[in-house]
Amino acid sequence: MNHKILIGFLFSLLAHVSFSQVKAFTREDTLIGSNSAYRNWWDVMHYDVSVKPDYAGKSIAGNVLIAYQVTDSVSNPVMQIDLQEPLRIDSVLYDGARLTGIRQEKNRWMLNLPSQETKTRHALRVFYHGQPKVARNPPWDGGFVWKKDSLGNPWISVACQGAGASVWFPCKDLQADEPDMGARLSITVPDTLKAIGNGKMTGFKKEANGLATYVWEVKNTINPYDIIPYIGKYTEVKDSVMGEKGKLYTDYWVLDYHVQQVASHLKPNVIKTIACFEHWFGPYPFYNDSYKLVEAPYLGMEHQSNVAYGNFFLNGYLGRDLSGTGWGLKWDFIVVHESGHEWFGNSITARDVADNWIHEGFTSYSEVLFTECEFGKEAGNDYCEGVRKSIENDIPIIGKYDVRTEGSGDMYNKGSNIVHMIRQVMNNDEKFRELLRAINETYYHKTVSTRELEGFICQKTGIDFKPFFDQYLRTTQIPWLQYKLTKGKLSFRYVHCLPGFTMPVKITAGKEILIRPTTQWQTIAIDPKVKAVKLDRNMYVDLVK
Repeated sequence: MNHKILIGFLFSLLAHVSFSQVKAFTREDTLIGSNSAYRNWWDVMHYDVSVKPDYAGKSIAGNVLIAYQVTDSVSNPVMQIDLQEPLRIDSVLYDGARLTGIRQEKNRWMLNLPSQETKTRHALRVFYHGQPKVARNPPWDGGFVWKKDSLGNPWISVACQGAGASVWFPCKDLQADEPDMGARLSITVPDTLKAIGNGKMTGFKKEANGLATYVWEVKNTINPYDIIPYIGKYTEVKDSVMGEKGKLYTDYWVLDYHVQQVASHLKPNVIKTIACFEHWFGPYPFYNDSYKLVEAPYLGMEHQSNVAYGNFFLNGYLGRDLSGTGWGLKWDFIVVHESGHEWFGNSITARDVADNWIHEGFTSYSEVLFTECEFGKEAGNDYCEGVRKSIENDIPIIGKYDVRTEGSGDMYNKGSNIVHMIRQVMNNDEKFRELLRAINETYYHKTVSTRELEGFICQKTGIDFKPFFDQYLRTTQIPWLQYKLTKGKLSFRYVHCLPGFTMPVKITAGKEILIRPTTQWQTIAIDPKVKAVKLDRNMYVDLVK
């Protein structure tokens, strides 16, 4: 190993070690991030959320019915309900009776309950109110969004993936526990506005004092952070497409002065997106809840069957091509990316946020696949290679478990390149498509860990990807393919990698060759006229002498 390689390896190692020593986690981190003794004995079955936002006061009042099933008998249990300050719980009914044993611990509320018997079902009705945290920079900063449209009308929503659903309603704010029987959302607003929720609208009622209540219901399991209201001067444009499971309703809710942009921009993008993703991933996961694209007062978010859209009806990402190749300006980034999350993120959900690369890596790869669907395989390869330039390799893309801590933002584009390399190693596009569809079928409406998904991919492909996953998911080191070229001979090995790392790669040395490097030198005969070696651009590996 030459001095340059050695110095690079040591720098990468020190950077990784220093990060792991910086963050000191607290009890609060553990309470929100782990399936603790306050959570592990009960399973949420259904959420019924009723909320009344007050635009003038930037406040909300509401109540949530939390139906749950006991999974393990427990005597004198304490149940943790999450609700973030400055919101406050006013009272709680347990199976209809007022509960007295309630104490607040920062953003957690601890309820003293009677003994719980396995397989019994119970219900809490939690009443709450207050001024929720305001999202200063949604969707990256979580909280309520209180804005006005360009005509001065109130325009309200929530963005809470990072902050968690407890930023606006009481819940079990744990990504691992989705309500098995879905959710209902009732939103009471001035009758001059309309309110949109997840799933399908199942009720509407004119209230007193110029108010109206809209009721939306989700039949499928849903992660709490995906349960989102939108309130504004909306107009609905109904539509549908024929998909793998029949008719899929694809409705559009836009501000009333943007109706024309539905036909000219949104519909064409959505139709092509769903067709492409059904081909690669399998049927859209929520046919009975429909697909909606809702104009939002922020850039976008993957709210299940209720996708937030705020890309100003532009191609690209706010009119920019994140890949720098030109291909990213030929389609609407928010439509494609956030719709891709219906498969990866909403149907298949990482059990711990530390594994959120499963959401973002596969969904970012959906951008590559969409580019390929529209413009051909090499265009998709261009796009994947283009976004690679933004990878920072600052920290690993898997975060810290049980403390609600994500890994690096590289989970997007490095995650995408990881999926792309799995495809290259398989070297069979139809088998790769079968793998993606098998993942969606096996983990349909389920939560999963990285280790489980790794095992499934290894078993399904018959390829030992474990060293590959350890390298790219759990370190910041990008393997270097070191080579020596002498007349008629090519020697090569991997360095700057974990021991035991082996990944076949294609190189061009006069002609295309598939080699299987290890960390030990290997030598093969090549054409004596070869003066240079080129690495397959689809592999995220550095080529060094």
